[in-house]
Amino acid sequence: MSQYNLNRIFNPRHVAVVGASTKAGSIGNALMKNLLDGGFPGTLLPVNPKHKTINGQECFASVSSLEMGVDLAIIATPIQSVAEIVSECVEKKIGGAIIISAGGKEIGEQGREIEEKIQRIAFAGKLRIVGPNCMGIIRPGVHLNASFASEMPVAGNLAFVSQSGAICSAILDLAAKERIGFSHFVSIGSMLDIDFGDIIDYLGNDPSAKSILLYIESLTNFRKFMSAARSVSRIKPIIVLKSGRSPAGAKAAASHTGAMAGEDVVYDAAFKRAGIVRVETIEELFDCAELMAKQPRPRGRRLAILTNGGGPGVMAVDTLARYGHEPAPIDSETMQAFDAFLPPYWSKGNPIDILGDASAERYSRALEVCFNSKNLDGVLVILSPQALTDSIAVAETLVAALQERRYPVFACWMGGKIIEPAVEILNGAGIPTYETPERAVRAFLYMVEYTRSNEMLLEIPPKLTRDMDFDQEKAGKLIAGAPPEEFLSESDSQDILAAYGLPMIRTEIATTEAQASRIGEEMGYPLVMKLHSPDITHKTDAGGVRLDLRCDADVSKAYNEIISSAGRFKPDARIEGVMIQPYFANPDYEILLGAKRDANFGPVILFGMGGIYTEVLKDRSLGLPPMNRLLALRLMQETKAFSLLQGYRNRHAADLELLEEMIIRLSQLLMDFPEIAELDMNPILIKDGKPVAVDARILISPLAVPSSLHLVIGPYPEEEESHMVDATGRRIFIRPVKPEDAPLFTALFKVLSPASIHYRFFGQLKELQPEMLARFTQIDYDREVALVAIDEDSQTNGLLGTARIIGDSDGKTGEFAVLVGDPWQGKGIGSYLLEKCLSIAKQQGFQTVYGIVMTDNRSMLTLGKKLGFDIKSEPGTGESELVIHFEKQRNGSTE
Repeated sequence: MSQYNLNRIFNPRHVAVVGASTKAGSIGNALMKNLLDGGFPGTLLPVNPKHKTINGQECFASVSSLEMGVDLAIIATPIQSVAEIVSECVEKKIGGAIIISAGGKEIGEQGREIEEKIQRIAFAGKLRIVGPNCMGIIRPGVHLNASFASEMPVAGNLAFVSQSGAICSAILDLAAKERIGFSHFVSIGSMLDIDFGDIIDYLGNDPSAKSILLYIESLTNFRKFMSAARSVSRIKPIIVLKSGRSPAGAKAAASHTGAMAGEDVVYDAAFKRAGIVRVETIEELFDCAELMAKQPRPRGRRLAILTNGGGPGVMAVDTLARYGHEPAPIDSETMQAFDAFLPPYWSKGNPIDILGDASAERYSRALEVCFNSKNLDGVLVILSPQALTDSIAVAETLVAALQERRYPVFACWMGGKIIEPAVEILNGAGIPTYETPERAVRAFLYMVEYTRSNEMLLEIPPKLTRDMDFDQEKAGKLIAGAPPEEFLSESDSQDILAAYGLPMIRTEIATTEAQASRIGEEMGYPLVMKLHSPDITHKTDAGGVRLDLRCDADVSKAYNEIISSAGRFKPDARIEGVMIQPYFANPDYEILLGAKRDANFGPVILFGMGGIYTEVLKDRSLGLPPMNRLLALRLMQETKAFSLLQGYRNRHAADLELLEEMIIRLSQLLMDFPEIAELDMNPILIKDGKPVAVDARILISPLAVPSSLHLVIGPYPEEEESHMVDATGRRIFIRPVKPEDAPLFTALFKVLSPASIHYRFFGQLKELQPEMLARFTQIDYDREVALVAIDEDSQTNGLLGTARIIGDSDGKTGEFAVLVGDPWQGKGIGSYLLEKCLSIAKQQGFQTVYGIVMTDNRSMLTLGKKLGFDIKSEPGTGESELVIHFEKQRNGSTE
């Protein structure tokens, strides 16, 4: 279903409760009580006599009696009655519905049919639905409790979204104990309509939600989820607990939600690409929730550990080390500050052990030193109960120290009953508390991971130093002629890969012993001979590989042995001869590069250690197309093999740019041909830095999806490229923005006059900061139109101008912006760029495009009028709003 505005669900003015009554009591009354307890206006619908009793429950469903103006309906009747109630909600133009009712697709085919009927009615009537099989939603900040939860949590800045009602209940109970506040609390249920992508988009635009916590069992619209997460994770941390890591867990998750879960390692790769931090356990989810809700995010990983006991400090350091980190070093200035008041036998390092007799005052002074240090990003305060340390006084001191500070501080008060009063004080003051140092450090490191992930999202990928060409026609003919659900011959596989510029070793095929001898003489020794059979994938298992053949006799012997061995291994196999290749003696490294089509996330690229031990070592990393140099490098960096590839002992380092290029070329092949189900280049041998693939196989499996729609991340839209000639005769190439364009934007900014900067940015800027450059160049092509004008007559391919339309989360509305360098203004470039953007936006389904323009920007106002925008001045603001409605244009209206 298209993304309609969710505001009427999360910010309703009036709510109707459609419940059911049983011998035990009225479900509707319970829901209504929760609404009224929060002071929220609502209507409990009376009994509708036309509904029969279902499963012992008498239904309330007289929606037709409602007056217009209800924004949200909460439906908690037997699932069999819900379709009719939803139909009545549509008639009354209710904005959205929360369906509490269970019994849908999670119980099987009958439930699935009921859900499909509900979905058809809701879709036709543009009614948004949360659920079914959910607990409801809570908005503490607006006193909305549209759920079964009897207690309203305190208001805060943390948004929590879960598929599991049981997890919701547990988090609410924890929140009450730890005084964690929420902006939104959403039980999303079976996601008949509103799914995680919709919710993430909505929360990304709601300023009351500062952080987002997700419990996921399965996803539905994977491309929408990735698009939303990639957009929102840049501005707000998204932490996810995804169940179903093991095959048994995945099966249980699938049966629980009625949806199939994908391979878990692919989820890891997808979350990483989207900038999402994944936690491992419920405990870690709880711990992250507390830290995110109560403290500012750390700027980096430099953690100070302040403790009154050596043992707990060591436990904290060990946890840091387990995750590849170290405690922050103490600089000389900070060391002197500590020496000025700490006993002479303090630890003289980090952990900062201020000893077992530490008083509240000593803790306070030590904290002050940490706060004043420029080399720390956070402080973990540990207290173990000791006779000379007053835990309550220390807690009060910590609270006082943080009253006027926004600094990442969290506490570990170790013990049980004796420290409970102190923990209560800390929780009441919004200071996160943990029972063990390990849990505290893990929570901190997850926040550090988000910070690092966000920094990586802002990095600019370098351009390749050479152009890439692809022979799509040749590869397409080979793939079109392939038998379905079968591996291509190795020779055809190599030809396809070579057509996309991947370095393949020279390979000749011999079908007779005499032919093999002749090829050996021509190619030169030493040689490798391999079985050529479409029915035997692992040639080594069949005795189908012979290495280091140094003469004609070796070639003849190897040919006969391979043909004979293959016949014994699989008598019914088709034996099509042997392949002969040059022999690479003692390669420096062997790596694997391959791909597999995932049912949910589309093609997934795999990189790792190659050779015959690939499956044993399992040194691999996964990535999603499209790829660029930066993403390709990160893919390699995530493996143990990467440290070897940089050079080991007397072995040459691999040419990393060549490997990055191979990954990018493979990515393009997978984007162009959805039919590729599996692809394997193993091994790729690297000698003197240069890689060459010596084995290749490709499995073709038809897919009824056009190219690009099989991808979970929208690729570069080549079809949007065009050419123009400006008023001076200059030839200009118009194309979508690429991530590598950041240097071009920096150069364009340098030729802008102060007036142009003012008109575009509504203020003065000295330079484009990395965050802004990333925003301009890292485009989600599914939700944004962004074009650049490149001077084709210039040797440097200079950027002359740019235009974009940034889509809102509803997918129907977008905001435009245009910028042309001062030397090229008034020559038709801006007009062409914006007109082209509008055309693309219209094709993508946008209904409205608007922009804010300075009232004295006459040239932009003139252009807007020329292109059909309605112009409305905002008195007293110095600004005008330009709006164009495509529907009006289609109808020929000028209103």
